[in-house]
Amino acid sequence: MFNIRYSILIFVAVMTAACSNPPAENIELPPLFTDNMVLQQKQKVVVWGKADPGSEVTVEFKGKHAKSVADNDGKWKVILPSAKAGGPYKLMVFGKDTITIKNVMVGEVWICSGQSNMEMPLDGKWSTVNNFEQEVANADYPDIRLLMVKKEMANRPKDNFTSKGWEVCSPETVGKFSAVGYFFGRDLYKDLKVPVGLIETAWGGTVVEAWTSAEALKHIPEMVDTVKAIETDMRTEEERLADTKKMQSIWPDKIGEIIKNSGTWKHGYQDAGYNIGKWKPMKLPTTWELAGEEKVDGIVWFARDVNIPSSWAGKKLTLSLGRINDYDFTWFNGVKVGRGVDVADLRHYTIPGKLVKAGKNRITVEVLDIGASGGLYGPADEMKLSLSDKSIPLTGTWKYKIDPIKIDVSKLPEKPDQNSGVNRPTVLYNAMIHPLLNYRIRGAIWYQGESNAERAYQYRYLFKTMINNWRKDWKEGDFPFYFVQLANFMRIKEEPGDASWAELREAQTMALQLPNTGMAVTIDIGDAVDIHPHNKQDVGKRLALIALNKTYGVNVPYSGPMYKSMKKEGNSIRIKFDHTDGGLVAKGGKIKGFALAGKDKKFVWANAKIEGDNVIVWSDKVKDPVAVRYAWAANPVCNLYNGAGLPASPFRTDDWDGITKGK
Repeated sequence: MFNIRYSILIFVAVMTAACSNPPAENIELPPLFTDNMVLQQKQKVVVWGKADPGSEVTVEFKGKHAKSVADNDGKWKVILPSAKAGGPYKLMVFGKDTITIKNVMVGEVWICSGQSNMEMPLDGKWSTVNNFEQEVANADYPDIRLLMVKKEMANRPKDNFTSKGWEVCSPETVGKFSAVGYFFGRDLYKDLKVPVGLIETAWGGTVVEAWTSAEALKHIPEMVDTVKAIETDMRTEEERLADTKKMQSIWPDKIGEIIKNSGTWKHGYQDAGYNIGKWKPMKLPTTWELAGEEKVDGIVWFARDVNIPSSWAGKKLTLSLGRINDYDFTWFNGVKVGRGVDVADLRHYTIPGKLVKAGKNRITVEVLDIGASGGLYGPADEMKLSLSDKSIPLTGTWKYKIDPIKIDVSKLPEKPDQNSGVNRPTVLYNAMIHPLLNYRIRGAIWYQGESNAERAYQYRYLFKTMINNWRKDWKEGDFPFYFVQLANFMRIKEEPGDASWAELREAQTMALQLPNTGMAVTIDIGDAVDIHPHNKQDVGKRLALIALNKTYGVNVPYSGPMYKSMKKEGNSIRIKFDHTDGGLVAKGGKIKGFALAGKDKKFVWANAKIEGDNVIVWSDKVKDPVAVRYAWAANPVCNLYNGAGLPASPFRTDDWDGITKGK
C-alpha cells in the first residue's frame, strides 16, 4: 500500500537538501579573531568575516552555536550569547574546513587611541618611559592581551584592517605596545582580577578630525567641503603617495626660491666676516620659544665661530647640527654647504677641505620656522664638527638675530609630507576605527590634543563630535570614554598670560559635559622640553582610577579638585572645588598658580589660601577682582592637590575671548 506519510517525509527531506546552503569555503576572519583574543564579558559575542557568497558558516563558543549565510558580497555575521569572565576557551568556525581559535579569554576590552602620547611604546625606542627596562622585564601578565592596529589611511570606510593579531602580554611582546595603554590595563587587571584586552589604534601627530567619520563632520560647516573632496577622491593610497612624493621633490626648491628672493641674503649675515657682535646670545640646542622668543614665526639667523686646529686645515669635515625646525640654509665660512627641509632629519653636511682653515671658522645657519616652534633643537650629541673619530662640540652659546624681513608663513606652499595626509578629516576613522565597530568593547581611553592646540576653541565641539560619533557607530550606547588632559610643556612664563595649550585643556574639560566621560589631569608630570612626558605610569594609573570608580563601581578617588563655583567677597574671590577627597593640599608649601584680574582683564599673580574645600584668592594689585585663573599657561607652576594626591585641573572663571578663538 502506498504510504502517503512516508512520501511526504521523503519529499521534505529532498527539498531541504536541495535548498540548504553549502558549507562555507574560503572563510576569512578579521585580525580581531586570532589565538589569544579577549571577548567582552556580559555582552553578546559578535563574530563576522567573509566567505564564498551563498555559503553557510557556523560558529561555536562555549557550547552555543549560531549560523549565517554569506551575502552577495561574501559578508557574514553571527551573534552568540554573552559570557562571564574566564577562560581559556576555544572559538570554532565551521564551513567546509574548520578554523579553531585557541586560548580565548572573556574579560574587559578597551580601545586605546589618540596621537603620539598614546602611541609612545613601553620599550623606550623613540621616547623614554621612566624605568622602562624594568617595566618591560616585569610585564609578565598572561591574562592581559594586546592587539595593535597597523597605521593606515583611507578616503572611505574600510571593513578590515591590518594587524598580526592578539598577543599574550609578556616581556617579549609588550615593548612595542602603548605605554599608557599597558599601564592602564595592568592597573585594571590588578584590581579586577579578570582578563583584560587592549586594542591600540593610535598615530602620532594626528588631529581629532582625522579620527571622526564623514557623516559626523558634515554637521560642522567648516569641514563640509574638505570631507566631500576626500570622499570623492578615488585615488588609491598608493597613487596618492606617488603624487605626494612628486610634489615633495619640487617643494624644497619652491621654498628656497622664496627665501632667496625675499632679500634675506642681501644683509650679508651669511658672510664669514659679518660683525655679529651685537647679536643676542642663545644656548643651543633649544627652540627659540623656550629661549624667550615665543612670537617669532619666520627667519632667525644663528652664527658661531669655531677654532679649528692646524692639523685639520684643508681636510674634509662633517658638520652635524642635529634636528632643525623647520627649514635651514647653512653656510661655512660664507659658502653654502647644505639645506634641510624636514624637522625630523638629523642635519649632516660635508665641508670641503678647501673651506677649512686653521683658527677661526664661521658657521652660519638661516632657520625658517613655519609655525609652532623653531630652532636648532638637538639632540646635543648630534651637534658637532667632526674629522674622522675626532670632533668639536657645537652645543652652548651661539649668536642669533631675528631677520627684519618678514615672511608671511601663512602664504608659503604647504609641505607635501607623505604622512601629512594623516591629518585629513575622516581618514583614520575610515581605516583604523570603522573596521573595529562590530567588536564588543567596554570603553575607550584617549590621549590627544597637542595637534589641535592652535585651534582650541574649535576643539570644544570637534572633540565632543568625535566622542558622540564613536558611540553612535559602535552601537554601545554611551560607553565609557576617558581621556588625558594635556600635560605641562614648553617654557615657564614669568607673568600670567594667554596660552593655546591652556585653552585646549579647557576644551577638553568641556567634554566632561557628555555622559560617562572622565579626564585624567597630568598638569604635574610633563616636561618643558619634551612633548612626550616620561612618566606614563601615572597617566595609566589616573585613567584606571576613573574606570575603576565610574565603570566598575570601586570606591576610590578618581579626580583631582575641579572648579565648582566662585563668590566675590570684598577684595577677594572664594573658589569652591569638587573632588577634594581628604581635603585640599598645597604640595610643597605655599600655594601657587593662581592669578587675579579686575574689569581691565589684566591678570597678576595672586595670593591664595585654603579654607576647607575652598581657596581664597586676593592681590593688593587688584582692588576690585572679577576673575580668577589657575594653572593657566602652557607650563604652569602650580601645586594644588586633594588628599588622594591627585592634582587640580587648570581652570578660569572668566569667559573672555582667548587667542585661539576663530582659528
